[in-house]
Amino acid sequence: MQLAQIKALVNTSPAFILDADSILSQLQLFKQLQQQANFKLLFAIKALPLDAILKLVAPHVQGFAVSSLFEAQLVHETTTSNNIHLTTPGIRAAEIATLARLCSHINFNSQNQYQRFAAQIKSATLGMRLNPKLSFLHDQRFNPCGLHSKLGVDIAELSLPMQNIQGLHFHTVFSATDFQALIQTLKKLQSHFGTAFKDLAWLNLGGGYLFNQITEFQSFITCIQALNANQATEIFIEPGKAIVNDAGYLLTTVIDILPSDGKNIAILDTSVNHHPEVFEYQRAPKLCEANSKGKYQVILAGSTCLAGDVFGEYSLEQELKIGDKLVFKQLGAYSLIKANRFNGYNLPDIYWHQAGNIRRIKQYQYCDYQQQWSSEC
Repeated sequence: MQLAQIKALVNTSPAFILDADSILSQLQLFKQLQQQANFKLLFAIKALPLDAILKLVAPHVQGFAVSSLFEAQLVHETTTSNNIHLTTPGIRAAEIATLARLCSHINFNSQNQYQRFAAQIKSATLGMRLNPKLSFLHDQRFNPCGLHSKLGVDIAELSLPMQNIQGLHFHTVFSATDFQALIQTLKKLQSHFGTAFKDLAWLNLGGGYLFNQITEFQSFITCIQALNANQATEIFIEPGKAIVNDAGYLLTTVIDILPSDGKNIAILDTSVNHHPEVFEYQRAPKLCEANSKGKYQVILAGSTCLAGDVFGEYSLEQELKIGDKLVFKQLGAYSLIKANRFNGYNLPDIYWHQAGNIRRIKQYQYCDYQQQWSSEC
């Protein structure tokens, strides 16, 4: 999408704009990889479970990865997919019957879950989430295999074969831009489980790889081809962010400008609460108008009373004025799904762009806010 196109055609602010063409482009990359290696693609809907996206990607993926009953229900009701894979630390006893009906694959996160629920599941194929105890991340907030991790069974405590267990799931990385972690993990699994590893009916390699930022794919293709050659196993991958992140934009308007300790602060009609990872991880989002050589420095801040409601400091070519529009980019993942109405500020409208056309598909009203906080609903 072009910046000028967004500003010309989106007539409300703040607004999320989702670019369907970008999503389809990312899916084309996976199609090309599938032509070279035999794997099945799942969309991890936790990144962005909007029904328009589920309908868009459904013909291009072989299933969906979910982490809760609500996610499984949404996929079931929105698409015709019969391939729904559940992986979660939080299986609830009251939900297991419905999950067993909706899901094609259920991965247990612990030996305790397996012992409690396996006998109640008649039609879904069962797997175990494995913690390979290989840590590739220094920041423990993102590390699935860090010390005292809750995510999966310690590889040292898992033996194969297990009764009724047909597959393994692992997820060891976050925002990885190469496949070294995958190579090392598969090597450890093959060494640990020996010939039993080859007898698995399926293997889920998880997500966390930013395929849209990776340029060297031969190592990935070689890994999958080796698995295909050595065992009669279905291979799944479940990207989320890699499919939708580049598709998301947030348009906002400057509603005030004030000086503070020698710097200019532009107050926006949006908030980091519309993309909470900005605050959670202290990570400035990318701004379309930013220019590293720009002479005008400005701090962009949200309109709530949270002192940390700040997007970051940016260099611009031109000085901002009240009423100017700005666009943040690469906000497709973990924005809408985490967005909230802190201070009572409304959620942005949602626009859908496809084949040159932009239309608003969702607008929130006061009644949505009131209903959320009403004790009588």
